[in-house]
Parts: sequence; C-alpha cells; structure tokens
Amino acid sequence: MRRENVPLSGLTTFRIGGPCDCLYIPDNVERMTELLRGLDSAAVLGNGSNLLAADEGVRFPLVHTAGLDDVAFDGETVRAGGGTGLPELSRAAARRGLSGLEWASGIPGSLGGAVVMNAGAYGGEMSRVVTEALVFDGNGAVTVTEFDFGYRHSVFQTNPAYVVLEVTLRLFRDEPSGIAARMEETRRARNEKQPVHLPSAGSFFKRPPGHFAGTLIERCGLKGVSVGGAKVSEKHAGFIVNTGGASCGDVVRLAALVRETVYRETGVELEPEVRLLGDIHW
Repeated sequence: MRRENVPLSGLTTFRIGGPCDCLYIPDNVERMTELLRGLDSAAVLGNGSNLLAADEGVRFPLVHTAGLDDVAFDGETVRAGGGTGLPELSRAAARRGLSGLEWASGIPGSLGGAVVMNAGAYGGEMSRVVTEALVFDGNGAVTVTEFDFGYRHSVFQTNPAYVVLEVTLRLFRDEPSGIAARMEETRRARNEKQPVHLPSAGSFFKRPPGHFAGTLIERCGLKGVSVGGAKVSEKHAGFIVNTGGASCGDVVRLAALVRETVYRETGVELEPEVRLLGDIHW
C-alpha cells in the first residue's frame, strides 16, 4: 500500500509532525525487503512511540512496519513480525501461560522498535528474551544473533541500514494467573506514576549514570514548566507531554531549557532518548 501527504502527527504518540510526502505499508517480509532494496533513501517507522517528527514533515519516503504483524507460537518460542505491537504480543503470550513480556504490556511501541532501543521497564528488558532477528541489511534479509545489547542500545543503532523484519523470542512457562497479576500491577504502576492521559514519547531522557533523569529535573524546579504546548509533566518530570497543539519546535526548546538548567545546577548532562525524524537539531 502507498499513501501520499500523510500527517506524521497521526503516526506518532507525541501527535506532532508535518506531512510525509510518501508512505509505504508493505504487508509481508518479502514485499518489505523488495521495497527497501528498491528505494534509494527511506526511513522506517514503527508505532512512533519514541519519536519526535519535524513540523515541516519529511520529503523522503517512509516505510511503515504495521503490516509485519504475524505472530507464531511454538512452545516457549515466539516468532513475530517487527511491526507487532508490544501490548498485543504480551497479552497473546500471557494467554498461553508464557512469561517474560509482562513489563511491555503498557508500552505503545512495536516489537522492532523495542529491539532497536533495547526497550525495558519495571525490571524487564528486550535483551532478556530476544534470541535472533531477521534483518534487512541494505541488500537482503539476514539472520542476526549478536545484538550488543546495553542500556537503550543495540547493534542496530550503529548499523543504520539494518531494519528489523522479524524477531524470535524465548519466553518462560508460568501460571497464567500469576502473569495476569504482574501485568495488572505494571498497568496500575504506570497509570499512577506516568502521564498516560497526554500524548508523549515516553521517558524523554536516558537515565544518566548514578542518577534518574526525572529526579534531577524535579529537583531543579522544572516540573510543570512549559514552552508553547509542550510541558514537563507534573506527574513525572522525566516526561515531556503535548498539552494540545504542541509543535516540534516547542518540544526542542523545552528540552534545551531542561538540559541547560540541569547541567548548570547539577553538572549532569542529560541525553535525549527520543529519536528524531526530519530536519531537527537539539
């Protein structure tokens, strides 16, 4: 499928971004591989949950992974397309008595993006369950088994040509009731501590060594500070939220203010975790 002049604000959880001239949504791995091989330059988009898109939009093609959502279970092994939603995958695993993804049940991201970022929360992390991935390497589909996982890091971040097509996970047998209880506990904690009612890109800054970004930001008196429609969440200072009509420029200026203030007052330099799409500079 090909669509033109698609607003990026509808493709990101921040609800920010101008138009994309051309968006492709292939519906299987073979078509995805063929498409990527034929495009001179393109960016790949998952669920847009850790992304800030430019107000001007992008002129280059975007390739969406939403069509890569097939899931196959074989005992404790799961093979799923890179566009599979984390909440849907975690619920499907829970129904089969498979543990290891409870922490991901409330994260509005795609499996491929989660592997690229080595996403994690509440003591869980992708590195603990991923065993291999089928990846487009710029020429064709290859299998990767070495991921160089670290905190919010994987081999895919140092190999920008790589696109995650499918992922194989190794989960663990457990009582469905226990899995459901942990998922409910995670959901409750997320709702209590995070501004889930407002558009955002999740935790905006990486955790600096020896510190928590949200704690540093709060100590600097920045909770509730806003630029335009962008605001440091009053519920969790590690989040920048879109209170309505925020632009990419608003977010960039607010992030700069936060970084400058925290560095001036604490000597700690915050590094954004959010990825950029389009002509944006911190």
